[in-house]
Amino acid sequence: MLASQDPKIGHKHLLFPIVIWLSSRLFIAIAMLLIAPLLPTPSSGEIPKFGWDVFFAWDSKFYEKIVTIGYDYAPDSKDLVSVAFFPLFPLFIRILMFLGLPFKLAGTLVNNGAFLGALIVLYAWINERHGISAARWTTAVLAWCPLSLFATVIYTEGLYLFFSTDALRAFDRQEYAWMAIWGAMATASRPTGIALVLSLLLVVFWERKGTKAYIASLAAGGGLFLFSLYCQIQFGDALAFLDAQKAWRPQLGFDWLGWLKMLMQIIIGSTNWKYGYIKDPWHPVLFAIIVVSGYCLWHWRKQLGAAKVDYGFACLALLLWLLAGDPLTNVVIIVGGIYLLWLLRTELTLITFVYGVCALGILVASGGTISLNRLAYGIVSLSVALGLLLARHHRWGYAVMGLFSILLASFAIRFAQNQWVA
Repeated sequence: MLASQDPKIGHKHLLFPIVIWLSSRLFIAIAMLLIAPLLPTPSSGEIPKFGWDVFFAWDSKFYEKIVTIGYDYAPDSKDLVSVAFFPLFPLFIRILMFLGLPFKLAGTLVNNGAFLGALIVLYAWINERHGISAARWTTAVLAWCPLSLFATVIYTEGLYLFFSTDALRAFDRQEYAWMAIWGAMATASRPTGIALVLSLLLVVFWERKGTKAYIASLAAGGGLFLFSLYCQIQFGDALAFLDAQKAWRPQLGFDWLGWLKMLMQIIIGSTNWKYGYIKDPWHPVLFAIIVVSGYCLWHWRKQLGAAKVDYGFACLALLLWLLAGDPLTNVVIIVGGIYLLWLLRTELTLITFVYGVCALGILVASGGTISLNRLAYGIVSLSVALGLLLARHHRWGYAVMGLFSILLASFAIRFAQNQWVA
């Protein structure tokens, strides 16, 4: 699973991503297995036990159900059903289970192994296009992003990142046969693969690539087509996987109320939003203090110096996250991702830019706000854009990596305690 189609990915492209992968995964494992059990048990969580169980929670249960008893589907059900989850990840787990591994170990190995492959391919791709500094920063961003937790636990993030990154790189290298193969694997991994196929077709049309590229782009949707065919045969509904998404997102379109709720939770606090009046005055007061402090840093940036301003903003970002929590990460990764793509649109390859825009557009128009941050993390274009930016501003990079590590530890502990993360 770790080998790319390119024989030029040799030892020089392996060391850095392997070190970054190993250090970040060890960091997560220490937080989940050693630190989390020592902390007080939250009212909504549980004490984690040392073992593979810490990597199993929430969506992991659906993948176990698919592997052990197969898919289920109930039309118009308001409860989440397993057909909402795509088949390639359970298939790889099943293969390892045939070799005698238990589900939790197999699922953890598949996701982590695929994520290592994604880092190796990403490093080689960005090094080819933008140089070694950009490759290192981009790889570090993808590995240390707080949402990279989901490339370690039993979720599909690692697998999808591996195949989608390989497909994008193959497209850039005009290796259309490989692009079709990796794209089909990506679209069999999760529904956001739809954005990959759409992006390939748009760029092929824009650049007038020719018939071969069109055929390969359509073939990249092969995983989605086969799963849809299975749903038609098994359940009599070719779009059963899409209908099942209604448990998360009742209707398509921009969720104005959901976004308003997140913004108000950031500004006035979840408690005040829930009750409809200012029951907790400290939240808006602290938010105002953080905003004013940020303005002061910017206003007196020349007197303070660049270093103090940069690290000052990093500290304010951490304080704002401690105050606002998950709604902030949802808003920042979507709005910030859109801004980054636009800011670096002339530096990104066209397929990287278009894929980022299409994938974010689909998320925003999906009809909900649940797990937007986790789903956006799976869009490799955002990590590429941030990596290119930090490669030009190393001090920002060190501050971002420090902030990432704190949030990553927090996310890992929460997941180990069976608390909702994303």
